[in-house]
Parts: sequence; C-alpha cells; structure tokens
Amino acid sequence: MPARMNASFDIGVDPARDLVRIRVGGFFSPDDLGAFMPEFRRAYAELRCGPNEHLTLVDVRELAIQSQGAVAQFAALLADPRFHARRLACIAACTLARSQLNRALAARRDARVFAEPAEAEAWVLAAGPVSRAA
Repeated sequence: MPARMNASFDIGVDPARDLVRIRVGGFFSPDDLGAFMPEFRRAYAELRCGPNEHLTLVDVRELAIQSQGAVAQFAALLADPRFHARRLACIAACTLARSQLNRALAARRDARVFAEPAEAEAWVLAAGPVSRAA
C-alpha cells in the first residue's frame, strides 16, 4: 500500500485586490483539517471588502484523493455563505479532478475550473477589485 502524502496548505490574502489564494496538497486527516480551518477563517478576516465581494483562487494540483469526511468538510466550506466568493477559480492538474470539481461547482455561475494557473488567475481577476467609495 503506498504511503499517503502529508497534508500541506498555504493561504494568502491580497486585500488590495480582494483576493484569497489557497493551495492545498497531500492527504488531509481530521487533525490536518483542524489546523486548516482556523487559518482559512483568519485569511477571510483579513479582507477589507464587504461580505461576498472577494475573489478566491484555489490550487488543488497537489491534493491527493481524500476521505469522504474531508471531502464533505471542504464542500461545506465552498457552500458556506460567509465565504462565498464573487468569483472562484480552481486549478486542478488531472482530468478526473477537473471533472469532479466541475460537477461540484455546476450550480455556481461564478466558479470555473482550470488546468493552467495563469488562465485561472486571469479569469478570477478579470472582474477587478470591488470599487468602494473613498
């Protein structure tokens, strides 16, 4: 049986562009998810835009096949109205992952899945930051 990859994640915020960048990799155990969730919430707290005005770019190219529990928790985050992005771009390496993400995001007109990071970033940023009154 092959060894499972350790979970890794990086969450960055660009408040000037109302952008959250998330990179996840490996296999997430319940403990890994427990470490991810507070960082995820912290990132969204750093945004200066109003609720649901942000953009999100998620890179899952290094993510391993997850347990049903981890999939359910990640899906719950995507569905949580507090974190619903104005635009959501996902980057997935393999065709299977892209098709699974496309199915999961099918109801969202504001979400797309890409194979190439540059295309994903160009699309998610195309709308530009939300303009706010001075």
